[in-house]
Amino acid sequence: MSLLTEWREHAYGLDDRTPEGKDFWFNYFQREKGIYEQILEDPKKEVKGTVKELSERFDMPLELMVGFLDGIEDSLIKPNNVDDITEDSEVSLLYDPEKLYMNMVGCNAEWLYTLPQWDKIFSEEKRKELYKTEKSSKTIVKPPKVGRNDPCPCGSGKKYKKCCGAV
Repeated sequence: MSLLTEWREHAYGLDDRTPEGKDFWFNYFQREKGIYEQILEDPKKEVKGTVKELSERFDMPLELMVGFLDGIEDSLIKPNNVDDITEDSEVSLLYDPEKLYMNMVGCNAEWLYTLPQWDKIFSEEKRKELYKTEKSSKTIVKPPKVGRNDPCPCGSGKKYKKCCGAV
């Protein structure tokens, strides 16, 4: 079984309403926050090494490090292919700041997208713009409803009821 599969089965198999589940996720989110505080300090610096080395460097159990890599994967400039990683796989944490910020907003991870380290990367105005862009990307806008006597939207010039609305 791959490290990623092990992580997902364990982590997502826990009920976050139980004391065990709450403790697990609280611990994970605190450690995750600690890593982001460090890597956001210098966004141009590439943090890389084997999964095991990064696990030791950030004082994070291997399983939680795999979870972190799974979470940041979509924000990386060059993905690490987390599906196939082992503890000896070379990985990079070089991320695209805009993608990372927007992914944090998309996951409602307020404890991450409000970190003070973002102040050095983006202005408050830019963060608000990215926030708004990400939140509005999930908003579904329905087109106005066509009335029976309105012109048909297909462009035929007929009334909707005599054209595409005819049943």
